[in-house]
Amino acid sequence: MIAEPPLPPAPGADAHLALDFANTAIALPGGQYVDLLGTPPAVNHWLTAHDLAPANADVQEMCATQLRALREHVRSLFAARIAGAPALPAAVDAVNSALTSVPSAALLRWDDTTGPYRATPCPTNQILEHALATISASAADLLTSPEAEALTACDATPCNRFLIRHGRRHWCSTRCGDRVRAARAYARRTQSAAG
Repeated sequence: MIAEPPLPPAPGADAHLALDFANTAIALPGGQYVDLLGTPPAVNHWLTAHDLAPANADVQEMCATQLRALREHVRSLFAARIAGAPALPAAVDAVNSALTSVPSAALLRWDDTTGPYRATPCPTNQILEHALATISASAADLLTSPEAEALTACDATPCNRFLIRHGRRHWCSTRCGDRVRAARAYARRTQSAAG
């Protein structure tokens, strides 16, 4: 069974593929966790929904593992940008590796019988490499854009999603905003009752 997102896309996720990708690991109240890339069929579903793979791509666990690893690197880069902290070199290397893994043109091949020809790599490998490169390019574009100043983490505990802040909103969804407001109201009530 493929997990469906428990929350609507975070602000900015529709414009930045990498933001939507980073938010595929979702921490929810009560210790619940949803991983939209938790299984190969779920990865295939997410890639297909984002036009990064055909529905019949038959994603294997090795490919799913590579995507989940890239997700953690992208999340690390977003967190470093938000905190104004240095990025982990391994995260930068992972994004750059994905960016440079896809040839931008058909490569030159040489057949001993027929001679030189141009060809692209194996389609199965190409699907994963294309997805990794596309997501990495989106992450690099977001991190270097003026919108990076508005990149933030959701203020609702335990939510771990990222968003592009517009105005004063610091929550990825109205559900998270309602939870924060309810917690603040409860704190005010208990503080005034104790005082």
